[in-house]
Amino acid sequence: MATSYLQIENLTKSYGDRLLFDNVTFGVYEGDKIGIIAKNGTGKSTLLNIIAGKESPDSGNVVFRNDLRVGILDQTPTLAPGNNVIQACLQGDNAMCHAIARYEEALSSGDEESLNEAIHLMDSAGGWEYEDRVKQLLTQLGITDLTASTDHLSGGQAKRVALARVILGNPELIILDEPTNHLDIQVIEWLEDYLKRSRVTLLMVTHDRYFLDRVTNKIIEIDNRQIFTYDGNYDYYLRRRQERIEALAAEMSKVKNTLRRETEWMRRQPQARAGKAQYRIDAYHELNARRQELAAAGSADGTVDLNVKSSYIGSKIFEAKHVSKAFGEKVVLDDFSYTFARYERVGIIGPNGVGKSTFIKMLQGIVAADSGSWDVGETVRFGYYSQEGIRFDEGKRVIDAITDMAEDVVVNDGEHYSPMQFLNRFLFSPADQQKYISTLSGGERARLHLAAVLMRSPNFLILDEPTNDLDIVTLGLLEEYLAGFKGCLMVVSHDRFFLDSIVDHLFVLEGEGKVRDFPGSYSDYREWRREQEKIEREKTEARSAAPAASGAKPRRERDANKMTFKEHREFEELTAEIDSLTQEKQALDSLFASGNTVDDIAAKAARYQKIKELLDEKEMRWLELSEKS
Repeated sequence: MATSYLQIENLTKSYGDRLLFDNVTFGVYEGDKIGIIAKNGTGKSTLLNIIAGKESPDSGNVVFRNDLRVGILDQTPTLAPGNNVIQACLQGDNAMCHAIARYEEALSSGDEESLNEAIHLMDSAGGWEYEDRVKQLLTQLGITDLTASTDHLSGGQAKRVALARVILGNPELIILDEPTNHLDIQVIEWLEDYLKRSRVTLLMVTHDRYFLDRVTNKIIEIDNRQIFTYDGNYDYYLRRRQERIEALAAEMSKVKNTLRRETEWMRRQPQARAGKAQYRIDAYHELNARRQELAAAGSADGTVDLNVKSSYIGSKIFEAKHVSKAFGEKVVLDDFSYTFARYERVGIIGPNGVGKSTFIKMLQGIVAADSGSWDVGETVRFGYYSQEGIRFDEGKRVIDAITDMAEDVVVNDGEHYSPMQFLNRFLFSPADQQKYISTLSGGERARLHLAAVLMRSPNFLILDEPTNDLDIVTLGLLEEYLAGFKGCLMVVSHDRFFLDSIVDHLFVLEGEGKVRDFPGSYSDYREWRREQEKIEREKTEARSAAPAASGAKPRRERDANKMTFKEHREFEELTAEIDSLTQEKQALDSLFASGNTVDDIAAKAARYQKIKELLDEKEMRWLELSEKS
C-alpha cells in the first residue's frame, strides 16, 4: 500500500458570503503526480495556500506525514533582497549550504586566508559535489550569471532561481502553483522531462494542457464547491468528465419528467374523506431538492461567451522595412523586413529576454525602432492583450471600470450591449460586477482584460502571454473564438497546445536580432529542431573521430580524455551500483519464473521496470567513463 504523504480532511473555505469549497477531503500518496483543475476564482490557489500554511481554512485539517520534506513553488515567488543567484539557491539551514556560501564569499573577496579556511570547510562538508550540482542545475534552467543580483532579475529569471532552490532541497513532495507561467518553452520542456523521470510526489495547479497530459497520473477537479478525482492524466480526465456531465444531464432530464407528473398529482384535490399519502409528499419534496442540486451543478458550468466579431480589415495589413532595434549591446531586431498578409496567424517564440514583447510593441508604435519603419494599413484596428494587463483603478468596481470605457458597447456590426450585459458574457454575474477590482483573482482580472480588449471589435489581435491566468475552460473557448476570428492574429505564448491550435507559422526569435520564419506549428518546429540537433551531434562526433583515425591525439586532447579524480570515484560507485541492481534484477527474474504466487506483484513489477531503466542509464554513463584512460 502506498505511503500517505498528506491528508486533507473536511476542508471548508469562504470569503464573506462566497463559498469556495465545502467539506473537501482527499489524500496525496507517495508517487502521486496530481494536477488540480478548476475555473478561475473557485479556489485553486487558495487550496494550495491552505495546504502550504499561508492561509487558514474556515474548518477542516491539513495533516502531513511526520518529517516529510516539502518544496513549495509560488505562482510569483519572491527572493530575499541583496543576494546573488547562487546565494538565493543556498539558503538552506545546513552545514553544506553554509560551507558553499562561505566559499563563494571568500572567492569573490580574494582574501587568501579566508579562501583556505573556506576550502577546508568545503572538504569536510562534502560541498564540492553539491556546488557542481547547483551550477549544473542553474545552467540547465538557463541561468548562467551566478553572481547576478536577485534584485535585478526578471519575473522569469526569479521563477527559475526559485525552482532551482526547490529542486535542490531534495523534497519528497513538491507543491507547484502555475509552474509554467513566465518560463520559456525550453525550460518548460526541461521541467516536464525532469518531473516525468523523477520519483518525487507532485501536487500542482497549472493550465498547461501538454504539461498536465505528460506529467500527471491523477486529476482533482474543483467544481460546484466539491472535488472530483480522476485516476489518469489530462486526456483521461477530459473523457471521464464528459461522461459525468452527460450522466448529470440524463439524471436532470429524468428528474424533471418525474417531477412534472408528481407536481400535477400534488395540485389535484384529494377525494372526499381521503388524504394524500405522506410518503409520496415526502418523496416529492426530496425530488424537488435533487432538481435544485442538479440545477446548481449545471449552472457552475457557465462559460464565457466570446461571440464577438472583428471589424472589416483591408488587404493591406503591415509591412516591416529594414527594422532594427537594440538596447545597448542587446540586439532585438537586425534589419528585419516582412509583409504581413490578410488573415495571417503567427506565433512568436524564443527564450525569455530575447525581445518578444518588444517586437509586438514596436509594431504598435509603443516602442520606437532605431532604424527602418512599420507601414500599417489604414483599416487595421489593433486589440492588444498585454502581459502587464490593463491598469484599472483598484478602488473601482468592475462595472464602473467598463462603464468608464464605454456606456454603450457596440460589437458585431451594430449589436448594442449595456456594460452589465457585456460583462455577463464574460462570466461576471451582477454580484461579481459589484466587486472591487482589488479583490479579483488573477483569472478574473484576465477575463476583465479580455472583455476590455474584445469590446472594441479589433480586426488585428495581438496577444502577449494570454494563457498565464486564464483557466482551461476559458482557454478552450478562446481557441474556438480565434479559430473563427476573421482578422489577423499575432500571439506570444509559451503554451504549446495553444500555439498548435491557432497559428499557421512561427517567428522564432533566436537572439542577436535574428528572426526565423518557420512554416508550421510549434510541434512541427520542435520536431525539426530535434532533427537539426541530431545532425549537429553527428557532425561533431565525426569531427571528433577524425583525429583518432589519423594517429596519436594532441597532448591537450589526451589530457582532456583522462578521468578526473571525481570521475574516477563516480566510475567506482557506478560499478558497485550496477552489480547491486543486476543482482536484484536476477532475483526478481527467478521469482517471476518460479511459478509460485507472488505477494504484491504490482509493486514488484514496477520495481523491475525501474531497475531496467536505472541499469540502462547507469551502464550508459559507465561506458562513457570507461572510454577515458
